Amino acid sequence: MVSYLNVFKVKELRKKLFSIVVILAVFRLMASIPVPGVDVERLKNLFNSNQLLGFLDVFSGSGLSNLSIVMLGVGPYITATIIMQLLTMVFPNLKKLYYEEGEIGKAKFNRVCRYLTVPLSVVQSYGFLNFLAAKGVLVAMTKADMFFDILLITAGSVALMWLGELISEYKLGNGISLLIFAGIVSSIPQNIKLAISSFTSAMAQSYLIFLITAIVVIAGVVFVNEGERKIPISYARRVRGNKLFGGVSSYLPLKVNQAGVIPIIFAISVLLFPQFIAQAASVFSTDLSVKMNDMVLAVFNNLWIYSIIYFILVVAFTYFYTAITFDPEEISKNLQRNGGFIPGLRPGEQTSKFLSKIINRTTLFGSLFLGAIAVLPNALSGITGVSFMTIGGTALLIVVSVALEIMRQIESQLVVRQYE
Repeated sequence: MVSYLNVFKVKELRKKLFSIVVILAVFRLMASIPVPGVDVERLKNLFNSNQLLGFLDVFSGSGLSNLSIVMLGVGPYITATIIMQLLTMVFPNLKKLYYEEGEIGKAKFNRVCRYLTVPLSVVQSYGFLNFLAAKGVLVAMTKADMFFDILLITAGSVALMWLGELISEYKLGNGISLLIFAGIVSSIPQNIKLAISSFTSAMAQSYLIFLITAIVVIAGVVFVNEGERKIPISYARRVRGNKLFGGVSSYLPLKVNQAGVIPIIFAISVLLFPQFIAQAASVFSTDLSVKMNDMVLAVFNNLWIYSIIYFILVVAFTYFYTAITFDPEEISKNLQRNGGFIPGLRPGEQTSKFLSKIINRTTLFGSLFLGAIAVLPNALSGITGVSFMTIGGTALLIVVSVALEIMRQIESQLVVRQYE
């Protein structure tokens, strides 16, 4: 059993943790700097009347609620990543670059994602600023002001992308996920204060249901993320010189949820994509963009429609990301090269098919369970009528998943340094 307090005893890990905390502090500082000309009262009313903007605020790391210079958060970068990964299914050369050229290929792939983030940020910021101006949130905005704000918001998104990659280099969690995590955690005190101030005796039952749901969500996420199927592996005996190698047994752990928190983040990103299209329409017509935004908000303010689409996307992205990160053929080849085999199966194609069959089964259970946990707060919000339950449930899901991922990364770092 690894003691996580030992992380403070290792100088290298202490420095990594301190650096990550400083980066997150810089992010929170940027999230508190608003763009000029914001009507705070109208902004507050707009957020209260549109639930989708609340989800967008969660996704932006709470940078949208005060229209900060990082109001788009890491959304453009995640959108660029999704677009590029979907394109690997269409263009064989791009697929070869990502899967077969190792770290160099992935570095090139990520570089293209960074380049794509810039135009996506420009289009999205332009559309969103037009939408806010039409709603009266941004007052007395000239074309020069618009141009300056677009540059400012785009620079903020690119800066967040860079900060996220800096965090990822420390190998103590995914940088993009950690930025979202930090934004959600920073809003917890304000949400608790809001919940207490709006509490009435008539809502006691709804609050109790939310508390029970939160416990179920936490337990469910831990259960799914920590669950694994152990595949027995044996290694053939080999003689090298005067020494005998192999002849031992081990196992290959297959996680029930190989994708971690990524399906949730991807699903929310895709849910926000129609709004991105509506914002992009402002390039051609501001009135068309406003009408499309209103239509999108009207559709997604219906909890049941939102929940069904959310569930389908979580399941689909769990499969999609698992297919990207887990390659049965490559694992089968690695086992064969190292003299390993699954008892009762021939190395090579038979092993690959067996691993594919097992991973499909485990992913089916994991994706359905994760999807159900994701929409559970939404369903209860529709029943109880407590609006913050929906946003709180999604935020809770992301926080727990990211926390588990960070714990695993820290544990692996400690095991490497304390191994005897």
